[in-house]
Amino acid sequence: MDISKHWKRIIDTLQEGILVLDTSGVIQATNPAAERLTGYPMAELTGASCRILNCTGCKITGKGKGKDFCKLFMVGRSKVKKCRIKNKQNLSVHILKTASVLENDQGEAIGAVEVLTDMTDLVKKQQEIESLKHMFHLDDGFNGILGKTPVMENLFQLISSVAQSDAPVLIQGESGTGKELVALAIHENSPRKNQPFIKVNCAALNESLLESELFGHVKGSFTGADKDRVGRFEAANTGTIFLDEIGDIPLSTQVKLLRVLEEKEVERVGDHHPFPVDIRIITATNRDLERLITTGAFRKDLFFRINVFPLNCPSLTDRKEDIPLIVQNFIRRNCAKNQKNILEVSADAMEIFLGYHWPGNVRELRNAIEYASVLCTQGWIEPKHIPPKIRKGDQRFKEKILPSPADPPDRNKLLALLRQTRGNQSQLARTLGISRVTLWKRIKKLGIRIPEDI
Repeated sequence: MDISKHWKRIIDTLQEGILVLDTSGVIQATNPAAERLTGYPMAELTGASCRILNCTGCKITGKGKGKDFCKLFMVGRSKVKKCRIKNKQNLSVHILKTASVLENDQGEAIGAVEVLTDMTDLVKKQQEIESLKHMFHLDDGFNGILGKTPVMENLFQLISSVAQSDAPVLIQGESGTGKELVALAIHENSPRKNQPFIKVNCAALNESLLESELFGHVKGSFTGADKDRVGRFEAANTGTIFLDEIGDIPLSTQVKLLRVLEEKEVERVGDHHPFPVDIRIITATNRDLERLITTGAFRKDLFFRINVFPLNCPSLTDRKEDIPLIVQNFIRRNCAKNQKNILEVSADAMEIFLGYHWPGNVRELRNAIEYASVLCTQGWIEPKHIPPKIRKGDQRFKEKILPSPADPPDRNKLLALLRQTRGNQSQLARTLGISRVTLWKRIKKLGIRIPEDI
């Protein structure tokens, strides 16, 4: 039996999508599996450019035919790679793709064949696993604090060290950097982890209410005090108390707080019978306490009492390489909460996130992802989904934090530097004093392939 006459029928029975292209990337033939995968009928695919699928794994230059059109014609065959294409409904489809160049008897390229395997179900299962890992806190970084940059690794080490003692900790950092998370991480890694963790926002209450909140009061001590009240210090006994925005405490309350820290005793408002407390104190502020001391707004003796072990929460601009990790975490949280199928952030949207200066730090980034998740119903978060303020950005600040080297390296020099760092683009970007995005653009412009060329 001569089966050579039945190749078309054999190809039509395959579960993998088959695309046959000419040297200009025009689709010449497909099979039914390709129709199912892409959502395009054969009549629409045939004669159309392969660019119709917007494949993320293609390296198209589009300046002619063959080698001038696509890098596939330079190497002859592509490795198996994970890619995403857009189907006719403009939805992302995860695929595995291999491609080979077709040659005639003279060894000349006459086209190419691409084999596409649908990975959507597998990716969905992986996303479900990731969601479960998040639900059970198996992939939430260091006690919920995300970051892999050196500055964050150093912070995690300091947290682990100071958690084992009862030394007072002062956490400083800009608003939105996660000072409360750091305080909670100290508590949860300490011998007091099974005892209370009590938080007080000192900026949210006026002087009289703050004293009652901190120290408690007895019935009849002031108008409206119709019963005894347990204060936060008393509630935190044997555990940890976290005083957020310590720089906003009035001077009169600072005196009473200092007495509690020195004598380890609390006296309720309106009472004269102090009782002992065993408490670990952690404070936080985004204000310059030393400057407040010079203006008389903060007591020097209290500052030295709470500043035994200072910790600094780095701003997001100091650890921009953590942004993709944080973004993906927030996307998973929003998808789990809102039952959406948002896969990730597009390259263009991520470039906007990396180029923005984030005055509100991680809190602002979280809000931006929530905003984008409302507009994006499924698939990728694109630039159009990002809040206008962030999308517009601050060009002057971008130029300040993303400088270009005075003498940018040529291709050979850049290859040598990449080999020295074993392809670690983050490390090389820091060495060159540029952003990772700037380095990535230069690598792309010079046609460097990672890891093939290094």
